Amino acid sequence: MTEPDVTRTELADADATRRLGRALAGLLRAGDLVVLTGDLGAGKTTFTQGIGAGLGVRGQVASPTFIIARVHPSLTDGPALVHVDAYRLGSLDEVDALDLDASLDESVTVVEWGEGLVESLAEDRLEVSLRRPRGGAGTLGVGGSGPARAASGEDEDASAGTRVVELRGVGPRWAGVELPVVG
Repeated sequence: MTEPDVTRTELADADATRRLGRALAGLLRAGDLVVLTGDLGAGKTTFTQGIGAGLGVRGQVASPTFIIARVHPSLTDGPALVHVDAYRLGSLDEVDALDLDASLDESVTVVEWGEGLVESLAEDRLEVSLRRPRGGAGTLGVGGSGPARAASGEDEDASAGTRVVELRGVGPRWAGVELPVVG
């Protein structure tokens, strides 16, 4: 089996991250599963905001960290957006309890922190990895967050800094699909 192609792009800021999400929304359809990875502040929710805008869904797309999953119905004739934050989920049983597969066929499902937890939901998925600079040197990293990082003087402004985004389609649904690149 061959490794899926990766589309890699650098995004200047949060607005560019939203634009890429919006461009991707033009390719998404009901039944699509999008799995987002990246550390805190990398732009996962910002990217999902772009997807929501591109799909024309109702409601503000915000991090569903404490709700776990939020459904944004379509304001057009397109699919709803199911936005999931799996950060607090620790097992496949907890993912199964969300019953995501019940709405998967009629919605676009975007799962933040889903790597290693939701791949079994669908044979086809789009894996999106987001990274952004950490610290004064502008290096990309997957460092921690919180008080220790803030005390070190590192940049914690989630809207600042170039992001590197990698898009990887997995399964027949994504074979031959040209994924967007936005600068």
